[in-house]
Amino acid sequence: MKLLWVLSLAFGLAVLGIPVQAEESAVAHKLSAREIRDDALDSLFAKLQRARGEDESRLAEQKIWEMWSQSDSATADVLLKQAVVAMNTGDNRSSFRILNQLIETYPSYAEAWNKRATLNFMIGRYNDSLADIDRVLDLEPRHFGALAGRGMIYRAQDKWGDALDAFRQAIRINPNMTAVKDAIRDLEKREPSL
Repeated sequence: MKLLWVLSLAFGLAVLGIPVQAEESAVAHKLSAREIRDDALDSLFAKLQRARGEDESRLAEQKIWEMWSQSDSATADVLLKQAVVAMNTGDNRSSFRILNQLIETYPSYAEAWNKRATLNFMIGRYNDSLADIDRVLDLEPRHFGALAGRGMIYRAQDKWGDALDAFRQAIRINPNMTAVKDAIRDLEKREPSL
């Protein structure tokens, strides 16, 4: 809608002989970093849906994950990387400390919540993980990773119907997740009535 308005304005000004370059740059500068990132994510999700083949879908998915890992703060981005390094080396205490600080300082950073949900899942704190996943999905409803994580938790809790629902939601957003497709097939075999 904004683009249509800008184009109409530019066309009208051009017809009147008024230079439009200054007006276009003024409108372009009004977009926040979040709006620019949201537009880019919309485009990537569309590519993910239209992907032909594994390479194309993997590239779109990778770019989505990269964008999710970026915030409006370079400090937050560095802290997230440190938390992931700590998590990957088994230093859960440091990872929790960093993620808790990150979430407290940047509560709208969905990927910080997602990483803490992952860490909670890894150590068996399923209810805490589910609470973090809820927050991720409040901030980014298309977070197929969080939805798949929710499915994994429900499957671990033997909540087959809930697990299947979560996996199906994830696959609607990212139809190229092989492990999620396998989980859906397994649950459908286990519980044919679902």
